[in-house]
Amino acid sequence: MLVDDVIVSVKAGNGGNGAVSFRRNAQTARGGPDGGNGGKGGDIFVRGVTDITALQEFQFKKSIKAEDGIKGDRNNLFGRKGKDLVIDVPVGTRITDVDTGWKTDIDAEKSVLIARGGNGGRGNNEFKSATNQTPRTAEKGEEGQARRLRLELRLIADIGLIGLPNAGKSSLLEALTNARPKIANYPFTTLEPNLGVMFTSSKGGDGKIIADIPGLIEGASGGKGLGIKFLKHIEKTRLLLHCIDATSVDVLHDYHIVHKEMLAYNKEIGQKKEIVLLTKRDVVTATEYKEKEKILKNISQRVLSVSIYDEESLGKLKTLLKKTA
Repeated sequence: MLVDDVIVSVKAGNGGNGAVSFRRNAQTARGGPDGGNGGKGGDIFVRGVTDITALQEFQFKKSIKAEDGIKGDRNNLFGRKGKDLVIDVPVGTRITDVDTGWKTDIDAEKSVLIARGGNGGRGNNEFKSATNQTPRTAEKGEEGQARRLRLELRLIADIGLIGLPNAGKSSLLEALTNARPKIANYPFTTLEPNLGVMFTSSKGGDGKIIADIPGLIEGASGGKGLGIKFLKHIEKTRLLLHCIDATSVDVLHDYHIVHKEMLAYNKEIGQKKEIVLLTKRDVVTATEYKEKEKILKNISQRVLSVSIYDEESLGKLKTLLKKTA
């Protein structure tokens, strides 16, 4: 099961305490202060990675702490800095501070500082002066920053496949890319988003990332069926490929069910580029799917029909996706 929404507590390292010490050796019986400073606590960073399952680590691990700085020592020895901690999250993760509302999106393979380690305390050597040559005080290290963070995966894909259950999305993803999603003829076969890459040339290289979004049903925006759990994954796709089963008795009704739920969740989704795709055209007659294409063109100028068993129709779709996405 894809883990795509977790809350985790993070705590950067505390700074090490400064030392109180006076120089004492065979040559110096009553030397001056030589207490060193404490080391800084370790910072915590979040790093974007391409592994979509990276949040799996936090399904049961709910608390993360960086290393504390080491305390100072005699002979003006500074304590070692605590080791920084790096948390890997999938690219496309939104990080929200549960308590303050602060947010940031990890939209690339980059690192972001999310919790700063505490500074080390100053040793007594730092406090000596002309009027106080034997200071007997030192600072304690600062507390490291603590936060409660929500890590919420929002897929970044070029193309999002949407539609009612059994609209043929998973089969289409398999036909267009190298993905191997689970496919069966019953509702909610897809229980989590699947990703694939449609390469734009026969030589490979850069390609279009396609996400198969689990089937929506009427009432999804209110929590029915799979609910709004996966609607958030539609928000960052550049192009929506709205799949409608050619065997449906009312293709307009099918279209409006999904479209209504998307708008109820976020009206901005309705502004995204969209191609309406009539799937499984091999199951009906040419007259039937052409008539349904004509009906769908009342709501969209970009309507195409396809069969995963017809290379010509798949080729037309790939060409259109390369130009549009």
